[in-house]
Amino acid sequence: MAAPGWLTARPIAHRGLHNRAAGIPENTIAAAEAAIAGGYAIECDVQPSLDGEAMVFHDEGLGRLTTSSEPTASRNAADLSKLAVAGTQQRIPTLPEFLGMIAGRTPLIIEVKTQFDEDPRLSRRVAEVIAGYTGPVALKSFDPRIVAALGELAKGVPRGIVAEKSQEDPSYARLTRTQRFGLANMLHLHQSRPDFVSWRVDDLPGGVPYLCRQLGRMPVMTWTVRTDDQRKTAAAHADQMVFEGFRP
Repeated sequence: MAAPGWLTARPIAHRGLHNRAAGIPENTIAAAEAAIAGGYAIECDVQPSLDGEAMVFHDEGLGRLTTSSEPTASRNAADLSKLAVAGTQQRIPTLPEFLGMIAGRTPLIIEVKTQFDEDPRLSRRVAEVIAGYTGPVALKSFDPRIVAALGELAKGVPRGIVAEKSQEDPSYARLTRTQRFGLANMLHLHQSRPDFVSWRVDDLPGGVPYLCRQLGRMPVMTWTVRTDDQRKTAAAHADQMVFEGFRP
């Protein structure tokens, strides 16, 4: 399907318009409200709880942002929802709660986090939750198998692949060298069939996103834009930016 115009119509606040120093942590209700007030779209992440709920949270572990050191997936949703984020009054929201608060007021792009282990449960839960949502929403993932599966699980919802030039991050540890090469060069396109591309800003310009944009007619959003130089790169080589640390 062709990506809708709203997908790249406005700058996208990375994990919401967060400002930890001001008591507004990432991926929280407060960060989403701040993004809406600023007129921005929102990007958020989801991780699974032990009981299968989609939690709006970036990390596989709770240690960076909460007083717990456990894996995120080791706690039930009710327990996770009680945890304070970054020492504030904000709590980890469930995806249904997050969607209910946004209520279609701005576009939302949800990144389905992955361990590249072919576990379908989080994708299925995300698809279930957004099935009843009437606001503008899109899905994306680093995992092309998730992007492909969402084509069936969430028909009609725009889907994107998140990608970068190299795969040195520990999150790719489960993948073979051949699989990493395939991700870097988008050799999965015939299977994943994304509607848009989300490409790392420091890897722009690049042949793969250029071909996707010019020949594949897939809009390119770029992440994560934090500096003036990155903003100039985004303007020259992408259709929209995922930003943080400033207000466009």
